[in-house]
Amino acid sequence: MKNPVLFIHGGGEGAYEADRPLAESLQGALGVEYDVRYPAMPNARNPTYAAWKDAIARELAAFEREAALVGHSFGASLLLKYAAEEPLHGRASGLFLIAAPFWRAEDWDVPEFALADDFAARLPAELRLFFYHSRDDETVPFTHLAHYREALPSATFRELDARGHQLEDNLAEVAADVLLVR
Repeated sequence: MKNPVLFIHGGGEGAYEADRPLAESLQGALGVEYDVRYPAMPNARNPTYAAWKDAIARELAAFEREAALVGHSFGASLLLKYAAEEPLHGRASGLFLIAAPFWRAEDWDVPEFALADDFAARLPAELRLFFYHSRDDETVPFTHLAHYREALPSATFRELDARGHQLEDNLAEVAADVLLVR
């Protein structure tokens, strides 16, 4: 049986297609012992937390064992919110969050997507957390990573150089961490 990986794409028009090379890069780097599931999330152009939460729950229920949860941009922020608000019941081996926006940062204050003040305490204690962000990200400012570092000091943070918002479609660092957690 292959090791499951759930990859949740970003939001906005064309996000599913734009993030497909990321999912393919992850699958290639992980190899044949892993199965990267890459579902199209509902209404990516105008997403709601409720719809994405339900879709994530359906995807997790389909796995017979723990899955690595990987998200890019909007998808990363919603995976983290989901993990803090919904019971994972041992369904996740780790959270791997790429260019995650912090929805209470200046000019990014969107209550529907914002984490609760006590979100860090709500996360399962055994859940491994990894964050990846390029310093030259022009979509989600690099400063958002500092908010997560402050709230989650025990998480692993990978600061990348000259990789942009899409990390040049290369998820080698993410794959190495997924393999580490397994």
